[in-house]
Amino acid sequence: MVVFYNPRSSAGRKPILPLSLIALAGTLDEPWTLVDGNLADPLTSLDAALVRAGEDAVLAVTVMPGPQLQEAVPICREIKKRHGRVPIVWGGYFPTQHFETCLSTGHFLDYVIRGHGDAAFPALLRLLREGGDPSTIPGLAWRQGPADIRTTGVAPIPPVPTTMPVERFDLSTYVRRTVLGQRTLGYHSSYGCPFTCNFCAVVSMVGGRWNAQPAAEVARVVRHYIETVGADSVEFYDNNFFTSQKRVGAFAEAVMPLSIRWWGEGRVDTLLRYDDDTWRAMADSGLSMVFLGAESGSADTLAAMDKGGTLRPEHTLQLVAKMRELGIVPELSFVLGNPPDPERDAEQTIAFVREVKRVNPAAEIILYLYSPEPVDGALYDDAVAAGFTWPESLDAWIAPDAARSVHRRNQSWRGRDLSRRIRDFERVLNAYYPTSTDLGLPAMARKGLRAAAALRWHTGFYAHPWGLRAAQKVLRYQRPETTGF
Repeated sequence: MVVFYNPRSSAGRKPILPLSLIALAGTLDEPWTLVDGNLADPLTSLDAALVRAGEDAVLAVTVMPGPQLQEAVPICREIKKRHGRVPIVWGGYFPTQHFETCLSTGHFLDYVIRGHGDAAFPALLRLLREGGDPSTIPGLAWRQGPADIRTTGVAPIPPVPTTMPVERFDLSTYVRRTVLGQRTLGYHSSYGCPFTCNFCAVVSMVGGRWNAQPAAEVARVVRHYIETVGADSVEFYDNNFFTSQKRVGAFAEAVMPLSIRWWGEGRVDTLLRYDDDTWRAMADSGLSMVFLGAESGSADTLAAMDKGGTLRPEHTLQLVAKMRELGIVPELSFVLGNPPDPERDAEQTIAFVREVKRVNPAAEIILYLYSPEPVDGALYDDAVAAGFTWPESLDAWIAPDAARSVHRRNQSWRGRDLSRRIRDFERVLNAYYPTSTDLGLPAMARKGLRAAAALRWHTGFYAHPWGLRAAQKVLRYQRPETTGF
């Protein structure tokens, strides 16, 4: 039996349906069970599940950098002590990129699936049951000897499953209240992204490829959510839901009678090419918010990021103006402090964020500090030249400084002055324009924060906002980049 383990992704919020593991489970011919660390004590639950599974148990863990990694390392280490013969397999973004560190310093770990596991993981199970040569499995990494880590590369991107066994789960457990609605569920309708931005971890997983379910199947899942748990809203976690205008238009038409609200991720330049009929269909079908990688207010930085060679800051302004007319909220993420001149890059983007807010005050702004990704390109090379290095062990990866870097909240390898200036601006921005996604923030608190930040916002003086910092801590202000909706 396969025991899937979904480490806890965050504290203090309802869990998100573990769609990656559900998709993988759908490829298996043998029994499986899921332990979700967001719902139960993981060590106790895993211990019991592995005892029930018996001698043929295999533990498969999905690991993102950040909270999942911080939980997975000590839990898997302890499980190996208790169940030494159980093979432990990691998959997901983190082990795909850092398989050598995982296998060389995580001695509790036996195998890593690199990239999508739809073909690689069932093949590994057959190898564990029947024997064979691991070098014949694309997308596998393993420890051949104490200092001999081998890999067959990243697995090819598979077709998206036509169906996923969501019926095996109590969907009501994963229903959440969000800014979209009272009963929100998530779904993942496509794999990958056809673009190769050189700061994005998705590139290392899919190499610029994209496969998607048909619009009719996505609409069927939405209807299933409505009929089974009364869902009124859906978050689409696709890396790029809006890649195909034809698919999105057909989906919008299909769900228009269902009275839902929905959210997805897209690109500024792609959406600017959509025609007015598709935009109207999306608005009428309940599209409420779109997450967009605006990335920078600097045209030079966008070019260095390889954002398709066409995206410029003025395109973002055009799109947020259009979305204001339609009543769709743009949720814009920016990466500040990019090489080769991080100070200039940050100042240009801060000024640009102010312009975005002038054009569309409802725009949600999410700020990240530049954190290198192991993707070839000038940004990564410049970061290495400036002193950036990856942690050399799993224990170092889960240390506090590394954890903040994973969340793009820390640039200690550059010094702390720039990080502090960006955080100061962020505190003023979040006080003057509190996020609509923080449902726990009362209206009076919003008004108070805005009044307290007004002078700083209008004068552009952001340094040392200690009062705003204290107020946001007391009010437990939630940033969407670390807590989601």
